[in-house]
Amino acid sequence: MNQPTATVTHRVEFLRHPHPGFPHLMAWGIRIDGTDLRVLVADATRALWSSELDEDDEDDDTPQERDEFLLRQHAPLHLDEDADGARARAHFLGDAPPHLRHEDTDAQFLLGCPCGIDDCWPLLATVRVAATEVTWSGFRQPHRPQWGELPLGPYVFPRPAYDEALAEPVPLASDPLAPLWREE
Repeated sequence: MNQPTATVTHRVEFLRHPHPGFPHLMAWGIRIDGTDLRVLVADATRALWSSELDEDDEDDDTPQERDEFLLRQHAPLHLDEDADGARARAHFLGDAPPHLRHEDTDAQFLLGCPCGIDDCWPLLATVRVAATEVTWSGFRQPHRPQWGELPLGPYVFPRPAYDEALAEPVPLASDPLAPLWREE
């Protein structure tokens, strides 16, 4: 007799810190099970980028430079501020504003581009919210459709813990990945 498969749940932390490219703006970072989402994306896209970069005859990056490139491909989102954080909560509860959604799929941005224009290089995911859980799945990079769905997630978060993490983001004085980056 087949036993139903138990859903693996994850832990999310929302972070508030200065945006890495625009320190006068506050950004919303994300950790899943204690790991920055940008690190998870770097790991998920390493082979995809490697095949592209290896085709470039002029690419002579060291392994450290490639790792830095992977970690810098995204930035936490700067979400329009309001006094009580309602816009950010709505965003991460699946009600992202139109400019932070993919027009064709309705997936929403979880990370943006370090240049400050989020839709320049966003990380997209489908956010499904239910009474007992929040699920992030179908991670994609819309500017690389040939990559398809990234090998990332799905992440299922218990709703009470998700709501609590969203209501009380961890305040940080700087971007937690900043020490890993060389100055350009």
